[in-house]
Amino acid sequence: MKHFFSALSVLPLLLLSLCGYGQNKNKESKEEVDYVNPLIGTAFTGFAEGLDGGGTMPCVNVPFAMTNFVAQTGENKMSRMVYQYEDKKVIGFTATHQPTVWMGDYGYVSVMPQIGELKVLPEERSLPFDHKDEISTPYYYAVTLNAGNDQKIRGEIAGGNTCGMFQFTFPKSDQAHLIIQGINLNPALADSANNYSNRIEKLRGYVHIDLLHNEITGYNPDRQSAQLGPELKNFKGYFVIRFDKKINSYGTWDKQTISKNSTSQFGTRMGAYLSFNTKTTEVVKVIVATSFISIEQAKSNLQREISGWDFGGLVKNTRKQWQQQLKVMTLSGVSKDQKTIFYTALFHTMLFPRQFSEYGKYYSAFDDKVHTGTSYNDYSLWDTFRALHPLLILTQPQRVNGMVQSLLQMYKEGGWMPMWPNPTYTNIMISTHADAVVADAYVKGFRGFDQQLAYQAVHKDAFTAPDGDTHKLWGDRDLWTSFEARGGLTYYHQLGYVPADKTKESVSRTIEYSVDDYCVAQMAKGMGKKSDYQQLVKWSNNYKNVYNTVTGFMAPKNSDGRWASNPNIGFTEGTNWTYTFGAMQDIPAMIVLMGGKKAFAEKLTKNFDEGHYRADNEPGHHYLYLFNYCGMPWKTQELVREHTSAVNFRNAPVGINGNDDCGQTSAWYLFNTMGFYPVSPASGYYSVGAPQLPFITLDLQNGKKLTIKAIGLSEKNKYVKEVRFNGKLIKDQLISHKQIIQGGSLVFKMTSIPQS
Repeated sequence: MKHFFSALSVLPLLLLSLCGYGQNKNKESKEEVDYVNPLIGTAFTGFAEGLDGGGTMPCVNVPFAMTNFVAQTGENKMSRMVYQYEDKKVIGFTATHQPTVWMGDYGYVSVMPQIGELKVLPEERSLPFDHKDEISTPYYYAVTLNAGNDQKIRGEIAGGNTCGMFQFTFPKSDQAHLIIQGINLNPALADSANNYSNRIEKLRGYVHIDLLHNEITGYNPDRQSAQLGPELKNFKGYFVIRFDKKINSYGTWDKQTISKNSTSQFGTRMGAYLSFNTKTTEVVKVIVATSFISIEQAKSNLQREISGWDFGGLVKNTRKQWQQQLKVMTLSGVSKDQKTIFYTALFHTMLFPRQFSEYGKYYSAFDDKVHTGTSYNDYSLWDTFRALHPLLILTQPQRVNGMVQSLLQMYKEGGWMPMWPNPTYTNIMISTHADAVVADAYVKGFRGFDQQLAYQAVHKDAFTAPDGDTHKLWGDRDLWTSFEARGGLTYYHQLGYVPADKTKESVSRTIEYSVDDYCVAQMAKGMGKKSDYQQLVKWSNNYKNVYNTVTGFMAPKNSDGRWASNPNIGFTEGTNWTYTFGAMQDIPAMIVLMGGKKAFAEKLTKNFDEGHYRADNEPGHHYLYLFNYCGMPWKTQELVREHTSAVNFRNAPVGINGNDDCGQTSAWYLFNTMGFYPVSPASGYYSVGAPQLPFITLDLQNGKKLTIKAIGLSEKNKYVKEVRFNGKLIKDQLISHKQIIQGGSLVFKMTSIPQS
């Protein structure tokens, strides 16, 4: 840890020499971006045995960038990130599109510096490093690699949206190299989550060394999650790589075969290389431009994003963009560690869904064609509908319409909105939570998308069963046959629940389909579709049909109406404790179902006190706030304090308890810290908790601001005595979105005494 912080502390001096500008070392002058620590959450190790790490990466790029530029510490695949903090070696500097540990990379390319004997394969070319020689910010990354015989290579990264620049400082050598890897189909990485056979048989990457233009071009058709989605014949990640050092000695490689002076190569694990002499501390710059449209588009992207070989200028511009976005929230009266955790969380909420359009055009992975317009991709919807998308409505309102319209374009081009696009359909996780995202935006007043198309899309999800619904079990990560949508919907409509003997994850599906039905119902109501509204509201109560009044838990039920003999089946990433309180759309009725406020609160308390609650996974993210509905707001306030503490969030690589899941966990932290949370999507209301910082200002649309004050906040004063919005007392622990976006002052008076 000492080394970790000492590396960060030298950043201002390095940037001063690097870019011709520096930061005032007086901590009072630091800007918001200076507190971001992208190494938080990068450890594979979790907070305890059996817990996952954060699944983040120290990427360099502008907010919501199409391409992330990062040091690659291992051969990534589904279940393994491109960078893991525990790793001791670097195998490349990569342009990656891997959004999170559970999903795959696609269209990637990497560059690796080297001296001595030419070694091209990742396991052979890797070079060790020490974290004390590593610097990571959202706009600049650097690491010193041990090249052997007391020689070092310094690698640095600057990144934009689709393009980035690597800068390598070499020692004196007559055998210096740059190895480009255009595709990496390594069958040795195969496991239950990663099938390589079909991809190796069908795919071929391509590189071409262009001596006239001193560049390497090519494409990578690989999608690591291809087994989970439809075939895309036209999919390619195109790249253009330029060098400020003339290409003289060169060649290509495929697996162990190196072809000197070759200028073109196809293959499944292949690339190109350049060799040259270097002087002591000679700097070689490499520009990488990417596109999903064409090589020509990659060149056009490069022309827009990077001017000449100005590495420092790119760093400065990306820093400016991050600062502009991060200053949407300002803090005062907090420690350095608190600021770092807070702004790193905010940084993590500004990475996904990623921009997928390239200056007015985009490749669609849903009809395998190029279109005009704006596009986003990599939506981790099962996670992010809960807190990330509601947060973006407040912090990034200018992007919300585009994100919704992108989901609708996927519907138009592929027939359904996606569940977890990477970048095309995958049947990862359950339910069609794009419905909640679209409906929540609609309820909160966004109209900059095709509303009729939006309703058509959510209506299909709610009313139409997927192809072959009654003939498939829809198991998690089954090989692709067709789009899952709401698997088991046929039974859900016929029986009022998804039966455990017909469809996998049946209990969780029933509950989550009910949530989405409620969300679609709110759109139907707003658009005057009365009949649909009535039907959807009825379906939104289906969660009650899997509540076992004898056991007091949500439970699996077979198609004959009998409870399944095994009460532990039918759940997604959890147990009956995880899902029993899951009907977030209908909390008062759920409380009645379980015997009233007293009985409900007692069972909910057991959930927390007996260790059943899992803060490291999303289904229970709203559980902290359920005590508000039982007349016990003080309990919610206690839990918010506990779960925003070092129990779940730390200023360290092992710094996020559980996977961040494309910003969901970070958004959960930010809402908890602000003092309110969007428990019920598409309801238009937030449940009030307790702020954890004394003063927060949130910039809203149209120049308005929300100021959150926690008067008397301290270690002991964790309870709320009263809360007022613009002077008006809030009595029911609810505040509306309409109130929030008007701006003003949300004032909490804190006390050490629990208040009912």
